[in-house]
Amino acid sequence: MVKRKEPNELTANADDVSESEETRSDNEEIVNLDFDFFDPRPDVDFEAIRNLLRQLFDADNTMFDISALADLILSQNSLGSTVKTDGPESDPFAFLTVVNANLHRDNPAIRQIIDYILSKTKSNEPFSKKLKELLGEGAKNNTGIIFSERLINMPTEVVPPMYRMLSDEMQRAVDNGENYRFDYYIIISKSFTEMESKLDDEDERPKKKKKSRDPKRSETFYFHAEDEAIQRKSEHYMTYRFSRESQAADSRRTFQDYGISPQGQLMLISSSNFGHMIDEILNLFAVPPQQ
Repeated sequence: MVKRKEPNELTANADDVSESEETRSDNEEIVNLDFDFFDPRPDVDFEAIRNLLRQLFDADNTMFDISALADLILSQNSLGSTVKTDGPESDPFAFLTVVNANLHRDNPAIRQIIDYILSKTKSNEPFSKKLKELLGEGAKNNTGIIFSERLINMPTEVVPPMYRMLSDEMQRAVDNGENYRFDYYIIISKSFTEMESKLDDEDERPKKKKKSRDPKRSETFYFHAEDEAIQRKSEHYMTYRFSRESQAADSRRTFQDYGISPQGQLMLISSSNFGHMIDEILNLFAVPPQQ
C-alpha cells in the first residue's frame, strides 16, 4: 500500500545519477525523485530491514538476533513506514517504526535490546535509573522503542512524513484497542566524533602540528540531522562507544580512515514532548508544498 507520495528535489553527486540529467555544475546534478511511503511488507522487505538494522547497531549488531527483530518489526505491518523509489516490490531505502518494549519484553530480540540499553546507560545514573523504572518487571509506564535507519545518502526530508504517519497510526491503533499509547519513547540512533584521519597521515605535504584530541571534549555530529532536534526535546540522552568496536568490519574502518568515529546514541522523550518533537522536525525538514 502506498501511504503517500512525497516528491523531493535533492542534490546528488554526478556519479550517483543518470548521465542524461542536466549538469548543474562540474560535480553536481539535480535529480527529481518521488519517494513512496509503504506499509512494511514481510514478503518483500525482510532482507533490506535486516541490513538497515545491522547498519543502525554498527559494530554491535552481532550482539542481537537481528533476523528476529526484523521479523517482529515486519509483523506490525499496519504500523511504521518504509521508503521506496521503484514501486512496492523494490527494496526500502529507509524505515521507521516503534515497538512496545513492555508488551514484547519476553521476545528474545527485545530482551537483548533492553539489556543492551540498560548496560550502556550505567555510566549515566539519572538516565539509567529512569530506564530501569520504565523497562523493569512490573513497570507502570508504557515505553516504545523507535527504530529508524536509512541509507546514508537518503535526504532528511523523508523523515517528517514518516514521523507524522507513525503518530497517526499509533492513534488509530489506540482507537482500535491496541496497546500503542506510550508514556515514553526510546530512540536508538548513531552519531560520530572526529578523529585523526589516516588519509592526512598519508599526505606528504607539510602540516602544522596537530593538538591531541580529548575524547571527553569531542564535538558530536549527527548521521541523522533530525537527531539534533530530537535531542533538544529529550528528557535524557547520551552517546556511547560500541562494545565490539575493535572487531569492526572493513566497511566501518573506511569511516575511520576519513577521520570519523561512529558511536551509539540513545534519547528518551516523554509523550508530552513527542508531538512537539514531530512539529519541530516538520518545521525544519519538511518539503514545502508545491505552488
